[in-house]
Amino acid sequence: MRAQSLRAINAARQARRAVILATDLETGEDRVFHEGEGADGLTEALEKTFRSGRSQLVEVDGRRLFLNVQVPPPRIAVIGAVHISQALAAIAPIAGYDLRIIDPRTAFATPERFAGVDLTADWPEDVLKERPLDRYTALVAVTHDPKIDDFPIAEALRIGCFYVGALGSRKTHAKRVERLNALGIADEDIRRIDAPIGLDIGAQSPAEIAVAIMGSIIRAFRQRELGGG
Repeated sequence: MRAQSLRAINAARQARRAVILATDLETGEDRVFHEGEGADGLTEALEKTFRSGRSQLVEVDGRRLFLNVQVPPPRIAVIGAVHISQALAAIAPIAGYDLRIIDPRTAFATPERFAGVDLTADWPEDVLKERPLDRYTALVAVTHDPKIDDFPIAEALRIGCFYVGALGSRKTHAKRVERLNALGIADEDIRRIDAPIGLDIGAQSPAEIAVAIMGSIIRAFRQRELGGG
């Protein structure tokens, strides 16, 4: 590996950006591709590798290339320390997702209710300044309180989180859309919100809703729009 390539990979890892090191197995030549970047004859293979997160051997124009992919570990930021969050906190690590919970309501955000969970009892506006969202983070808003949910939802849409989901009925979401418009969020971006949240599996209990949410998150990550790294 060239020193230039190593520096590019280390910089991408530091910035939580996805990269692929493509190495020609015959010549040893290598090149680093960032997520969203393509190349003649190789774009499809790069996109497939970025989305799967699995390195692979490909043949392009008679050349055998090994695509070594490094994708930042996906994260979930949950706004709301509720029963659904408790179930989601148990499910997410099994699927390979780091999870944190933010809720300023100290009656809900207690270590007793969320033992071993990355929990912050503070306002999202303050927490996200210190630990910002990024394109490899899923935002899940489940407090039912606009004063708590609206800011992180808007922030997730602005940043381009790969998934943004919000709890609530269609009527509740219609009011949310009005508030987000007032915050300057475009309708095109608002349409990215998964609301009502989660896959439509007829979920009723908090645990079932958590499963539905996790399914939506996994689907969104594997089908995410590439680009911007």
